[in-house]
Amino acid sequence: MPSRPAPTSVPRPPEPARFWADAEVVVAPEDPRPGSWAGGPSAQLVHGTWWLAYRLRRPVGEGRGFANVIARSDDGVRFTPVGGVGKDAFGAESLERPALVHTPDGRWRLYVSCATPGTRHWRVDLLEAATVEGLLTATPRTVLPGSDTAAVKDPVIRHDGRRWHLWASVHPLDDPDATDRMTTEHATSDDGVDWTWQGTALTGTPGTWDARGVRFAAVVLDGDRSWALYDGRATAAENWEERTGLAMGNGDGRFRAAPGGPLLQSPHTPGGLRYADAVALPGGGTRWFYEATRADGAHELRTVVLPG
Repeated sequence: MPSRPAPTSVPRPPEPARFWADAEVVVAPEDPRPGSWAGGPSAQLVHGTWWLAYRLRRPVGEGRGFANVIARSDDGVRFTPVGGVGKDAFGAESLERPALVHTPDGRWRLYVSCATPGTRHWRVDLLEAATVEGLLTATPRTVLPGSDTAAVKDPVIRHDGRRWHLWASVHPLDDPDATDRMTTEHATSDDGVDWTWQGTALTGTPGTWDARGVRFAAVVLDGDRSWALYDGRATAAENWEERTGLAMGNGDGRFRAAPGGPLLQSPHTPGGLRYADAVALPGGGTRWFYEATRADGAHELRTVVLPG
């Protein structure tokens, strides 16, 4: 049975000073305008090869999230696209951040966030194949349908050696003018396909920088010392320009926000830095991928290696 090499260490929360300064650009947006994004990364290191799934977006009115791309690399910085899946393959109005998963038995999965046309509703579809290339022609099936009252998107998926865990952003649909509000909800599964919701993992703190909503970006499972990075915003005006905070696990799938405000943000106004993902390196250290705002207002996908 194929398996991935065990990392030599568990990632620790990143050092803010180096997170931006030492990073390199992996994917640039297709044009230099606000609303044009390359980001939403999800990474895997399997048998020495890097695999990266990410989302491409155009401004509202010009296509929004039009594709999820999968690329490969030998060094974790210079990636060559293997191919992509477009929103039309899912009957979606827009696509958000994908989750790329390599299962313990060696199969590949891509969980895709899909916007239902003409609504504020989102669901998550699954592509599965024996190879990464096979994902590009796999038939999607819905695994997180959401409901008439809730939109579900942007899953973060981990396997703890016994079962699957998922944390997704859930948006209430009771007020059509306030569907940007979000909490992070936790679910578990025996197979990574059929999920059972376990409750709320994290909510925003009233009166603070994340009051409007929180969305998990990366989760590091380490027993009672588990932790997560999450995207937060204080107001609806900060939608799409979330900054990154730190949350500590309670050992039961729930988390509590660390005090002190956001941990990470772009130096460029309005400071958006989100969708961070972490991969522990076999020789020690962690390679991070994240989406961040550039000086021109567009978003680029960046990477950095940090100790721990």
